[in-house]
Amino acid sequence: MSIPQMTRALVLEHRVQTPDGAGGFTSDWQPLGRVWAAIKPGTGRETAALSASLSRVPYQIILRAAPVGAPSRPQPGQRFRQGARLFAIAAVTEADEKGLYLTCTATEEVAT
Repeated sequence: MSIPQMTRALVLEHRVQTPDGAGGFTSDWQPLGRVWAAIKPGTGRETAALSASLSRVPYQIILRAAPVGAPSRPQPGQRFRQGARLFAIAAVTEADEKGLYLTCTATEEVAT
């Protein structure tokens, strides 16, 4: 594996649920830190929703590895933010034999 060109600053975010006082919960996203990554887009597709269309594009996001259990290691269910763009993380795996990099499979959804 060649060294990835990690030129994109992303914020790793974790979903936090807090009681709303009425027996339910509200969800919010808490930033865990900034990471530098390389982003490789896949082939997108468009799907119909109730009142709009959604464009879904899969991405491979490559970043420096962090130990399992470290708060800086991405997990499925978390997301990356780049400005207004959001990338939902579906899976995380080592990108190379030495474990120096991680590959995150993520999806960006955009209403069209």
